[in-house]
Amino acid sequence: MTASAGTARSTAASPLALERRGDVLIVGLDRQAKRNALNDETIEALDEVFSGVPDDVRAVVIHGIGPNFSAGLDLSEISERDVTEGVFHSRAWHRCFEKIEFGRTPVVAVLKGAVIGGGLELACAAHVRVAEASAFYGLPEGQRGIFVGGGGSVRLPKLIGVARMADMMLTGRTYSAAEGVGLGFSQYLVGEGEGFDKGLELATKMCGNAPLSNFAVIQALPRIADSDPRVGYLMESLVSSVAQSDREAKRRVRDFLEKRAAKVTRPD
Repeated sequence: MTASAGTARSTAASPLALERRGDVLIVGLDRQAKRNALNDETIEALDEVFSGVPDDVRAVVIHGIGPNFSAGLDLSEISERDVTEGVFHSRAWHRCFEKIEFGRTPVVAVLKGAVIGGGLELACAAHVRVAEASAFYGLPEGQRGIFVGGGGSVRLPKLIGVARMADMMLTGRTYSAAEGVGLGFSQYLVGEGEGFDKGLELATKMCGNAPLSNFAVIQALPRIADSDPRVGYLMESLVSSVAQSDREAKRRVRDFLEKRAAKVTRPD
């Protein structure tokens, strides 16, 4: 998978548009006629992208081209599936989204318009989420007679709680972007049309971190949080020791001690 710097690349046959901005890979969901609903082709394309992120990419931004992030699963593809096909379909989503969540690079999702069903599941696999004011969140699976299948029952309760997710699925309740930032759907809320620039800004900041530190945050932090505290403390000690022994970490600590690095300051 390649994308030339500063140039979006998509074809009539591709549901994704790829672009490089320096060390950042930009992945655009590009099925505007379907509000960027996720079909098998899109999941396969995302799986291919995140299976082969170039070594010189330090962060990824996922966004929706057009007015929506993603309206969820393309229901036209599941109407005739049997149980066995449904299991394998769900597992394909799991494999794809696990490559996003537990890949080598941090991922920022820029959310706007519909962030529904499978689109919300995709967003949950990212590490940081930026929402524009137009974003709204919903899980209409209950009204469609189905259940989440892209890892949402594992990831989303960690962000918003089991009871809130159950309410969304049972009643069709939706949340606005303004509500969502306080509940855990996103970490940032920006004005309309400002999401992509904010996402790119955050991804660029991540590129400035030590790669091993980013890798530890992605790989170790969620596993430590999910583990028995006794196991978590040991894992934290091991990861901390590995990270601080890295040559890049030693250089950065030395720069701070010798006053060549900026201190943490109070937010504006």
